[in-house]
Amino acid sequence: MRPVLVVMLKLPQVGRVKTRLGADIGIVQATWWFRHQTKRLLQRLGTDPRWETVLAVAPDVAGMQASLWGAELARIPQGHGDLGARMGRVFQNFRTSPTLIIGADIPGISRSHTANAFQRLGAHDAVLGPAPDGGYWAIGLRQGGTPPPSTLFQNVRWSSAHTMQDTINSIGGRRIAFLPELRDVDRAKDLP
Repeated sequence: MRPVLVVMLKLPQVGRVKTRLGADIGIVQATWWFRHQTKRLLQRLGTDPRWETVLAVAPDVAGMQASLWGAELARIPQGHGDLGARMGRVFQNFRTSPTLIIGADIPGISRSHTANAFQRLGAHDAVLGPAPDGGYWAIGLRQGGTPPPSTLFQNVRWSSAHTMQDTINSIGGRRIAFLPELRDVDRAKDLP
């Protein structure tokens, strides 16, 4: 089974992406940053033959039709609900393959980070890539035909210092490997 890398991303529309960053540097500049960050990320990771790259896009219809990400990468709609509901659907969609979900706002992620995550899923049920703010930049499940835990993403306090610990609790007693800490970009202070 070929592993699946899923990049969660939104169509870079002014006022709809990176709003906290936009409050710091201006909404147009934040949208510009996100557009170019996404392009660089997909150039770096999207063509690696060791995994299939799939874009989980929002809004559903506009994201599926957007041409700015190129036509070569498969896409699925994120759908409705909070982040946990949307990521839970991703894991359900790819339940026969090791699946790693990342955000599009992680400037430091490399092919070696991704390869390491999939390698660690060989000996663990899940992987998490911590972020300094208490969240995480990556979550992966080994899967192999088994459904994700029924408790996955229940009672997670999103966008808080508790997000990663709450997610660990929701995974249950499964074996978790931790990846190196990487920074996502939410505010101007996070910019490289």
